[in-house]
Formats: sequence, structure tokens, C-alpha cells
Amino acid sequence: MHIRSLAVCLAALTCAGAFADLANHHPASIGPASHAPIGVMGDHTHQAGEWMLSYRFMDMRMEGLVEGTDQVSAASVTGSMMMPGSVMVAPTRMDMQMQMLGVMYAPSDALTLMLMTSHKRFSMDHITRMGATFTTEAEGLGDTKVGGLIRLYESADSSHRIHLNAGLSLPTGSIDEKDDTPAMADAKLPYGMQLGSGSVELLPGITWQAYSGAYNLGAQLSAALPLERNDNDYRLGNSAALTVWVARKATDYLSYSLRLSGESQGKIDGARDDLNPKMVTTANTDNYGGDRLSLSYGLNAYIPEGRLQGHRFALEYTLPLHQDLNGVQLEREPYLSAGWQLAF
Repeated sequence: MHIRSLAVCLAALTCAGAFADLANHHPASIGPASHAPIGVMGDHTHQAGEWMLSYRFMDMRMEGLVEGTDQVSAASVTGSMMMPGSVMVAPTRMDMQMQMLGVMYAPSDALTLMLMTSHKRFSMDHITRMGATFTTEAEGLGDTKVGGLIRLYESADSSHRIHLNAGLSLPTGSIDEKDDTPAMADAKLPYGMQLGSGSVELLPGITWQAYSGAYNLGAQLSAALPLERNDNDYRLGNSAALTVWVARKATDYLSYSLRLSGESQGKIDGARDDLNPKMVTTANTDNYGGDRLSLSYGLNAYIPEGRLQGHRFALEYTLPLHQDLNGVQLEREPYLSAGWQLAF
């Protein structure tokens, strides 16, 4: 709690400083603060004929079980042989690494096209009712996102911009990943260990940005809406997210940012018939979705000259502030994102 309280205080001080210094003469609309923090996707459009390549890496860990907002022990979920719990197995930790490669191209000033693919690696530790431990893993291509950013408004001085985010997520990631468990060799892995959703998803959104002095202020509202159940007779829950940020240009090379994000996701609809929800918590569709609030601190670098002219490098550290999860789930820990961008 002390870390979270400190984070909120730092956030308040940063925002207060932003509004107290809006007259700073360094324009944020160019240089290291001209883009949103690296954790925001589809935050800016491009001029006609412009391309951009991007790479992002995210390293996330979830550890310890919660039911709603309350922490619970794995032993209370599995029980013992004398007093059995609701399931035979409980997860204790999950590590996820995701790499994302994206390309953007603007055929006109009004439209920027996007394509993004990903590679994921999951590792989940478990404990059984008897106290034995084991780990399952999955790795491979994730779902592919395609779409466009449609410019709705830009002020005459380019200090205010609004665009629509319109996209689709295509089910290129596997939903049939398997691994060995103590109960079965080559067992189907639960929903949260699959590499994709298995469904086409609508990805609507809207993004606003404003530049004043050394500051970039922005907000984005987005959603992911699966259109149908997949081949395994389930679909992920609808999700929505709202993120707001402030970034300050410190020099021609560096900026720093603060971002507050809220996200909500529903439970899984349907279920696959080859998973037993009484075996492990992650096989129960009631144990998916919920609400999260997080705070992110970012550092962004832009190279204005030299051999690396135009390259951008960014880091963002995300601290979970509040998690109210459906059923019994692993709790998200602080995590780090990094990225690179180049427009030409």
C-alpha cells in the first residue's frame, strides 16, 4: 500500500506541474512528446505517404490468487485430501512475454492504415491438492490486428486532434495449445494459456490529443468485441478500456509521461467440452474478466540528428492500483513495457 500511495502522490504532483507550466516554450507537438506513451496503440495518424515501423516488448507477471478484491491462498482453493476444495489444482504464478511488430502507412492525410502481429510466450506454475507442483508452457504467434485511423478533426495550428480507431483482430493465434500435466500427457491448456482468441473481434475506439507548451495531453477510449464463438464453442468476454495521459518534453531528446488506465472485461461466453472446470481454476469460465485500474510512468527518447535520426525509444512501468476480478484469478503484478518506432 505504501508504494501505491507514493505512486498516487507522484501522479498528483506531475499533473499539477503540467498545468502550472503549460506556457513552456518547447513545443510538444514535435520531438519526444509528440506520441503517446508506448503502452498506447493507435495514438497518432500520419501525413500522406508516410510509413512507420514499430516494435514493442511487454514482460508481465501475475502471482498470488484473489477472489474479487480479496487475496486467497492456493490451499483454500484446492483444500486437502481430508477436506477437498472446489478444484484439484490452483495456479500460483504466470509469466507472459509478448513481442509486437507493427507497420503503419498513410495513403492520405485523412487515413492511416495499421497492421500488427504478435508473438507470445506463457509459463504457468501450479500446485495440486497433494502439494505437488508443475509448470505448463505455450509459445507462438498471437492474433493479428488490422485497421485504420480516420482523422476527424485537427485544429488550424495542429494543437488539437481527434481520430477514430477502426480495426479487426484476426484469429491467427492458436486456441489448441497442449502441454504435459501430472494427470495427462499432451493435455489441452485452459483459456488463459491459449495464444489467440479464436474469434474475429471488432476493435472500435476514439483518440484525442492536445499540445500546449511542453505538454502532450491525451485520452483514448477503446473496446474489443468478439463477433462469434470460435471452433471450440466459446468467445472471450467483451472488453473496454479508457486511458488518459500527460507527457512533458524535457529536452529535444527526452520526455517523460504519466498515464492512468481503467479496463473492464466480461466473463467468457460458452465453454470448451474438453476442459473440466473442477480440475483447475483456469478451466472455469467464471474465473475470467473483471475490472482493473493502473498507473504507468514512461520515459521516451527521440533522436533528432545523427545516424539514428528519427528513431524513438520508450520505456513504461505500470503499477496496478486496483483489481476487482471475477471468481478466483491470479493478481497482476507491476510490469515493464519497452518499444521502438521509426517514421519515414
